[in-house]
Amino acid sequence: MSNVVNLNKFKKQKAKAARVTQAETNRRLHGRTKAERARDALQKQRLETTVAGARLESAADNPHEPDPRER
Repeated sequence: MSNVVNLNKFKKQKAKAARVTQAETNRRLHGRTKAERARDALQKQRLETTVAGARLESAADNPHEPDPRER
């Protein structure tokens, strides 16, 4: 004779396994620690300040000088 399987328990176990798998996928895709986010924000801020410091003045910054592209 075969074993009797409770279908409700089987469906619940299957659904739980699917949720666990989906949670693991989401953690890998979106999960970052607070320290990682802070490090990335600091790195982005440093990059922006470096680029802003190296930026040359554009014609839009000084309206009294003609745009060199219009010559």
